[in-house]
Order: sequence, then structure tokens, then C-alpha cells
Amino acid sequence: MGDPRGGLRAPEAASPPSALGSIGPGRHAAPSAAAAPSAAAAPAPAPAGADGSVRLPGSQVPIGPGLRAADARDPQAQHGTGPATGWVRPPAGVTSGGLNGGDGTAAVPPPTHSPSAEPPEPPGGAGHGRWRPWRFRMSNDVWGTPAVAGDLLYVTSFEVHALDVGTGRRQFKTRDVAWAMAVANGRIHASDGPTLYALDAEDGAERWRLSTDGWVYSLKVDRGTVVTGTRGGGVQAWEAANGELLWEMQGLQTDFETPESGPAVHDGTVYVWADARLRALEARTGAERWSYPVGDAASCGGVPLRLLAAPDGVVYVSAGTRVLALDVARGDVRWRFEAPAVFLCAPAYAPGPAVTGGGIYIADYLGTVYALDAANGRDRWRIATEARQSIEPVLVADGSVHLGSGGALYTLDAVTGTPKWRFAAGGEVIGSPVVADGRVHFGSADHCLYTVDAAGGQLRWKLATGGEITGSPVAAGGVVYACSKDRCVYALDAVKGTGQSRPSGGRA
Repeated sequence: MGDPRGGLRAPEAASPPSALGSIGPGRHAAPSAAAAPSAAAAPAPAPAGADGSVRLPGSQVPIGPGLRAADARDPQAQHGTGPATGWVRPPAGVTSGGLNGGDGTAAVPPPTHSPSAEPPEPPGGAGHGRWRPWRFRMSNDVWGTPAVAGDLLYVTSFEVHALDVGTGRRQFKTRDVAWAMAVANGRIHASDGPTLYALDAEDGAERWRLSTDGWVYSLKVDRGTVVTGTRGGGVQAWEAANGELLWEMQGLQTDFETPESGPAVHDGTVYVWADARLRALEARTGAERWSYPVGDAASCGGVPLRLLAAPDGVVYVSAGTRVLALDVARGDVRWRFEAPAVFLCAPAYAPGPAVTGGGIYIADYLGTVYALDAANGRDRWRIATEARQSIEPVLVADGSVHLGSGGALYTLDAVTGTPKWRFAAGGEVIGSPVVADGRVHFGSADHCLYTVDAAGGQLRWKLATGGEITGSPVAAGGVVYACSKDRCVYALDAVKGTGQSRPSGGRA
């Protein structure tokens, strides 16, 4: 089978843990016996050209440079130097002191605030004694963001691998390649391109399998419905329990066919971009609820639509240089906002009134961050950071706005836009940061995973791996999980990195 990601597949070897036209008729999938899960990751935007243009994966139109906000303020930088973790067994070619050298045991400065509660303890394992950070090395490249469900961590390395969160031991892996994957309701739903299948999330036993009429590039699950996007403008909805085809349509945009730009599904509604309109479809029947003219790819600045269905009953859409607020039930426009440069990411929503940091937050590709009033779209504040190619939304948490722009992580006050701190990494920030228990975890192209204090930006620890961090880190239960291009998956103590901090009954 050809690999659309490029590259050749290496032979599998045992890897011990080191730790959206017409609605068509339904069809059923034949349940089968034994197989296993799958997962995929989205390619990052292509590097900027000499003129500052950016070419998004799947786009035929490069995005040229635009205007910057004039009222920019320059945050103070924190430096990317500081404590580096020492690995229990350092990856090949990496010393225990990380990129900074040394013995990896530099003192950590005291936190500038006290967490409201003690962070969760790392998960327990089958053994006794202290939980240990672990590393699992794959025989093929690892990509995307890992997924945690229950006691298992799901990682894509051509196949999907299920690893025990406590020990890092592999419980099972899929026999098929997985270019798209979603874990929901005790099932792993995955596709190798022309085939769609479901597996038991606990043991990898196959539930059902079917052949699609196209190459699946996007796969999402919501309320028992699997929604797939196929190349050439197709969208299908399937019953998650047995693979029955519920409906299918053609006519979606074909300029952008990546996992993030495919059909979106939320709360029983599928959102698709077709015939220059955003269409909202009933997830179980495909019936159209409403549509709104957003324009084609050219009128959207040569970038795909991004949307967020927020809990306030509004769908917030970024369409080129516009942000639209549409009523989720009828599609009526509540407000629209126009910026000088295109948006590559979806809006982010924070609940509550603007005076407490509630509202819509979004960054354009030049790195200007906008805070909009969710009620009327008024521009509350804006501030320029560095140019960013990331398609990840900004992250709003605990009254702060966090985003990776270029080679730095910026944190702004959500109410005023005042810069709180800037942490300079040694390379471009990869994926989205994650905030948990007063700490911000993020990866970089400099091969490092960083953990900094959420309030002041001080470096708590960093781990030097043997390759770029892929996707975004995940924080759960006091553990930070991350994947690297060194073919390894890492599970680290959120507080101490590779340090062994609290007893919890597990071992690698």
C-alpha cells in the first residue's frame, strides 16, 4: 500500500517499553474476528517562502504577508535555559543533561504561586514501589498527538499501539495501517484509507470492518456516529456500533483535504463546506438544518474554514480574514469581525463575561492575537506576537491566553491583553500547549519537551529527546505524555519530569 505521508515503512519489530448531493442507501459492515486500532496525524503547514508566504497542506494558494496590528506590545522574554531533566536511560545520542549539558539535576526555582490543590499522582501499575517515568520505542516513525482513554495510551506509528499508562508496556497493536483514528465509547474507529474498521479499545478485538468508496482523510466520532471525509469531496456517516452506512453526500470542497479541514461534528450536527456555503446537517439523517454563504477558497484567502461549536449556542467560524458568529440552531449571523490578515486556526471560546476573561480569542498567521466580545464581536484588544504557521487555536485557561508563535510561548492576560511572560524555546513551538495544575507543557522543534510555571513562565524542567516533538503533549493524572520523531513515546512526571516523585505502585 502506498504511504500518502511519504517514506518507507520499516519492518515491525518488538519494542519493549523503556519504559458531507444525495443521500444514499444504507449498508452494513460484516463483523469480524480479530484485528486492532489505528490513528493518524495531520501534516504541519509548509515552511514560509522567501516572501513570507505560507503554503498550507492541500492548498494551491500560498498565503502572502499582510498587515500587522499597530498597537503591539512586546512581552518580556523568559529564556529557554534552566533545569533539564536527566533521563533514566537517555535516548541514543542524547546526554542526561539534555541540550544544556550538565548532569540534569539543576535546582528548580520555587514556584511563584501555590496550586489550589495537589496535582494528581501518576497512575499505578502492576508492580510495586514508586511509579517510574517510562519510554517506549517504536520500530517506525511516531506522529500526531497521543490519546488517553482509561488505563491505555493510544499512539500512531503506522499502526495504532495501545500502551499501559502505568508501565508503558504494549497491550496490543493494530495489524492495519491507520491514517485516521478516533477513540470513543470503548471503541477505536480507524481507517487505513480505503477501509474503515472498529476495534475494542480494551483488547483490540475487531468489531466490524468495511470498504469505503474513497480514501478516508478525516474521521470523527460524536454521539454514536462516525463521520468520515473522503478525497474528491465525499462525506459519509456511519453507525458506530456496527458500521451501518447512515447517509452519504458529495460536493464538499476539495481544495483542502486534511484531517483538520474535513467535516466537523458536534452535538449531533455535522458541519461541511460545500458549494461556497457552510452547511449544518443532522448527523443521523444528513438532512440540512441551515446553510450560510461563506464563499469559496479564493474568497476565503486561500485558507480552509475553521470552526468552533461553543456551549453558548453559537458556531464561531474563521473564514479567511473574517470571524463569523452563527446561531447554532438557525444559522443566523449574530456578528462578524474583519482582520487585516488571514486566520489559520479556529477561534477559542472562554465562558463568562468579558470583564472576567470570557469571550472569543484567535490569532492570525502573523501572530496578532485578538480578543473579541462574544456578544457583539467588538474588538476588545489585540497584540502582536511572532508570525505563526500553527493551525492550533490559542489556549485560554485560568484567566490567561497561551499560544505558541514562532520559537516562543506567549502568555497574555485574558481580560486586558497585557503580556504576562514569554518563554523562548530553542526552535519553533510544535502543536498546542497543555495547561494542568499550574504548569504549561509544550513541545518544540528543538527536540525538547518543556514544562514551565503557568503564572510566571519559569522553566520547571525540560526533556531533550532524539527528534522533534510531534503533535501536542497530553497531561492526565499527573503524567505528561508526548511523542517524538526519535520514534519514542514518553511518559513523564508532570512535576519532576524524569524524576520519581510520589509512590503510586507502578514500574516500567
